[in-house]
Amino acid sequence: MTEQLNVSDVVAEVCARHTEVLFGLMGNGNAFFTANLTARGLPYISARHEAGTVAMADAYYRASGRIAAATVTYGAGFTNSLTALTEAAKARTPLVLVIGEAPTSGPRPWDIDQLMVARGLGVQTLTVTARNAARLTEEAFTTARTERRPVILSIPYDLSNAVADTQEPAAPQEPVGHTVPDAVAVEQLASLLNRSRRPLILAGNGSVISGAGPAIVELGDKIGALFATSVMARNSLDTPWDLGIAGGFARSGPLHLMRSADLILVLGASLNAFQTRYGSLFADDAEVIQVDELSAATNERVTRFVQADAREVASALTAAVSAVDGGWRSQHREVCTDSFAHDQPADEFAADGRLNPRAVAQQLDALLPAERTIVQDGGHFCGWIPMYCQAPDPQGLMMVGTAFQSIGLGIPAAVGAAVARPDRTTVLVAGDGGALMALADLESAVRAIPSGVMVIFNDAAYGAEIHQYAARGLDDTAMQIPEVDFSALGRSLGAQGVKMRSLADLQVLKEWLAAGAEGLFVLDVAVTQSEVADYMRESMAPILAGK
Repeated sequence: MTEQLNVSDVVAEVCARHTEVLFGLMGNGNAFFTANLTARGLPYISARHEAGTVAMADAYYRASGRIAAATVTYGAGFTNSLTALTEAAKARTPLVLVIGEAPTSGPRPWDIDQLMVARGLGVQTLTVTARNAARLTEEAFTTARTERRPVILSIPYDLSNAVADTQEPAAPQEPVGHTVPDAVAVEQLASLLNRSRRPLILAGNGSVISGAGPAIVELGDKIGALFATSVMARNSLDTPWDLGIAGGFARSGPLHLMRSADLILVLGASLNAFQTRYGSLFADDAEVIQVDELSAATNERVTRFVQADAREVASALTAAVSAVDGGWRSQHREVCTDSFAHDQPADEFAADGRLNPRAVAQQLDALLPAERTIVQDGGHFCGWIPMYCQAPDPQGLMMVGTAFQSIGLGIPAAVGAAVARPDRTTVLVAGDGGALMALADLESAVRAIPSGVMVIFNDAAYGAEIHQYAARGLDDTAMQIPEVDFSALGRSLGAQGVKMRSLADLQVLKEWLAAGAEGLFVLDVAVTQSEVADYMRESMAPILAGK
């Protein structure tokens, strides 16, 4: 006798074909779905807060390029996941979130309109029935993958254990091609590039996804351009003419050159506040050309927009532009030297006796294994690691929370990154405020990260608010946090760690690394509140001048 599958079984069966792992937190609405996947042996990582499930799946994709599924129950389980889901939507991370839903007979007293909530976040919901469960699950993964966005797959509670009907056939999958630029647009861009005397090519995550790196370098070499990248595209260009990260995390030498460009060709970068250094990256009279597969420009500073794939545009422009001999590069051969943008060692301590975060970041770059995945939570501290620490490739550094300007997703995101790349040391970087928000998943990190270092830049405050509002004279009572020893919290859950008050305390971390670097090490760094990140200082300068 053939075993009858319920609706959750059908959904699970399709999910198992599309993902290698499930991040979840079980409840009434997703119990049958989750149990099916765990019973068949699909790796399952349990979060301790629903936001963690989505943050894990998001980071899993960012670290590996492979799509993951997350699952939470209905109601409070769903609403708990919303910050992480919004971050994934705004960061354009493909994932499928399987949730419980109100029964088809109508909402119960504790149900909410989840479809309306998801729509407000810009996230599509597909609600399965007994007949279309397989088709819609296939559609959810296809949509997420091809359109680079999260999709919700909803299972009504009364159908979760109901016998599935004969399934509707899956819709045929249309091959997805890259958007080819219009020939007239290519000719116009080529004309602008030919006239430029100081061209800069800024590559973003879209260029990484399209595999545009070699084509971008070829174009730049032909016109004598300098290069820069977004954080998400760091180290994606194989060229000595790369100035490094653009915008808020740029060092002074490269930043000066970026600001002197008379034309900036932006390929697959969103031009967010960090990338544009809060609007100060481009010269007032510079031509800013943005190329993206989105339908419109994403920054008001853009003077010309072309909807197309970054690699297609780079290749077409290489064929259309005139070659130059040396060009702008010939005036700045120092870019290719080891000393360019090299930083002097920062002072160990600030005037208040607490550690200088710049000095700590410099030391960590030299100490931590080169094969690393750096996961950064949001907060003022995010200015230190991108400036002073290297990452092996674009997937080796992710900025979690930047798209939605949130904090508190770093700890579960580190779990997702570690599951995706267990061959690398996972380096979580967080502030004390964000880490306190995510403490529920500290246990998840201890349990699931095979080799990781959790670095807490602990200034005993909400640092961004200190530098934006206390600096303007607002009372700082609500901005201060009684100092927490995160290393002690980590040790209570099975991690190792140390409260770091001097650079000499790094010896404990060195010994842990030398012993095999197994499990999680919590490095709680007591940093000063007085040191302001460059991007923050510059963005606040006009405001503070006027107060």
